[in-house]
Amino acid sequence: MSDAHVKSHIEHGINTIEFFHPQSNSLPGKILEELAKEIHFAGTHDDTKVIILKSAGDKTFCSGASFDELMAIKTEAEGLKFFSGFAHVINAMRKCPKFIIGRIQGKCVGGGVGLAAAVDYAIATDKAEVKLSELAVGIGPFVVGPAVERKIGTAAFTTLSIDATMWRNSDWAKRKGLFAEVHESVDNMDEAVYRLANTLAHSSPQAMAEMKKIFWKGTEHWDELLKERAAISGRLVLSEFTKKAIEKFKAK
Repeated sequence: MSDAHVKSHIEHGINTIEFFHPQSNSLPGKILEELAKEIHFAGTHDDTKVIILKSAGDKTFCSGASFDELMAIKTEAEGLKFFSGFAHVINAMRKCPKFIIGRIQGKCVGGGVGLAAAVDYAIATDKAEVKLSELAVGIGPFVVGPAVERKIGTAAFTTLSIDATMWRNSDWAKRKGLFAEVHESVDNMDEAVYRLANTLAHSSPQAMAEMKKIFWKGTEHWDELLKERAAISGRLVLSEFTKKAIEKFKAK
């Protein structure tokens, strides 16, 4: 498996959306665009009762923004377009009337933490460490920040954002509310994911849609907010500091 992809599969009311990128499941613009489309479609599809969001591979759930694409950004408009990709995915997850279960099998970095925070119920393994690394490359978790702060609170979000090179383990993530469950093996995680998905697939779609509105109350302005945040990242990524920091990261 070497080609990047986003694919979905519906069975018994469960729509599994999987993404993959050979560079530790990083997120270039194309993957972000396809993820947003698949999530939006699943939300409007009558056969879908519940969604599972997962990535392929076993070590990393998602390593965040593609460094190759970050390095290629030359203008503020290009920066806005790229970071808006994260905004579109998070807003698609927020607006989707179906519950989204996150299958978090490995590490989450930057935008990957944003994805884990934007699902409605995250089930992880004990290998799923988290890190908001954006400040370390001269940017900041601006676009994913609202989703992360909503899930774990301002204090924990501040901790992750400021100490941008430090990994937090899965127990920390569970205590802060990012993960609903943590399991000792992939098999146990998958058993928990599909048990819950099965239960939800037989629950009232109307009741779940109304519950989701309540859970996301107060985020109605995020279409505009996340676009504004994307513009901040789009400006900062052009700085000499950021270009050099990303080059160092890529050289590791």
